[in-house]
Amino acid sequence: MKSESEIIEQTKKWITGVVISCNFCPFAAKEVKQNSIHYQVENSTDKAACLQAFLQECTRLDEEENIVTTMLILPNGFEQFDDYLDLLAGAETLLEENNYEGVYQVASFHPQYIFGGAPINDAANYTNRSIYPMLHLLREEQIEQALERYPDPEKIPDNNIYFAREKGVQYMKMLRDACL
Repeated sequence: MKSESEIIEQTKKWITGVVISCNFCPFAAKEVKQNSIHYQVENSTDKAACLQAFLQECTRLDEEENIVTTMLILPNGFEQFDDYLDLLAGAETLLEENNYEGVYQVASFHPQYIFGGAPINDAANYTNRSIYPMLHLLREEQIEQALERYPDPEKIPDNNIYFAREKGVQYMKMLRDACL
């Protein structure tokens, strides 16, 4: 079993080696450089415990303004993508129920990520295929500010899909797996 510090280091390696190097998120490098990302490992496999951890990360963001975004890493559960999607739906519901809608947003990353309607072997899935299941909690205000300063932000997903497909499944898998 990997230690929490090893899991966090692997996640940081994935962010720099995949997300930043492939430019999947043009805003990630700034946050890494400014050390404004909080990494939290939740070892539970219980959905309720993981959702409670998610809510605790919302509270952390409420209390700590220097943290721009949180990666809640779930290394021991939710291996099946459908189970993870149920957890994601629960997290989105918690945002609504706790008056965080419009304040925080959750982005999803999973080792078996598949975009709706995409074939399982589409290299584009690797834009969201992480090394562990993760719930990425972002401040909506920071997202809006970043998008205002970025030319053509609506092109980001299409650029990511194009890049991943140009590189191909083998390359994208190798890049991600090198982080473990």
